[in-house]
Amino acid sequence: MERIQKYISHLQDVLNQLNIEDVRKSIDTIMDAYNNEKQIFVIGNGGSASTASHIACDLGKGTSIPSKPRFKVISLTDNVATMTAWSNDVSYEDVFIEQLKNLVNSGDVVIGISASGNSENVIRAMQYASDIGCKTVGWSGFGGGKLASICDVNVVVDSNQYGPVEDVHLILNHILHSWITEEFQDN
Repeated sequence: MERIQKYISHLQDVLNQLNIEDVRKSIDTIMDAYNNEKQIFVIGNGGSASTASHIACDLGKGTSIPSKPRFKVISLTDNVATMTAWSNDVSYEDVFIEQLKNLVNSGDVVIGISASGNSENVIRAMQYASDIGCKTVGWSGFGGGKLASICDVNVVVDSNQYGPVEDVHLILNHILHSWITEEFQDN
């Protein structure tokens, strides 16, 4: 019981320390993309890849309301054939940047999720996106890592443990989904 309580207590502390202003900036950036008919790309590895897929699903389907245009959102973690082809033929470090080269346009938004903030394939993709004029949003932990130094908007989870950082990133997705759903219903 003590281990369970310790984990829950840490997660509660991390949530209490979350910078709400940064969360709002993240939402505003995503809504600006929506309002300007821009695409949104989401990337991450491991648990963060799962969160990237979840974000794309919730934005693409979960916020669909008959009277509203839909989000143009793609998780670059979802096509296994494409990911393994780029990984095998070029490098895993370039798996996201190579996909972006086919799809992204200046003004689009790229959301990079990395618990450590130092996943090389995420860093390279986010730098590329920034270089061509995309808006970049980084969700990280562990002090933010390199990701926090290169993104326009950052939400850094104040934890050095992967589980709680990944938990909060998923909670951020649900906050985003809830906020957008309420916004659409109010208008």
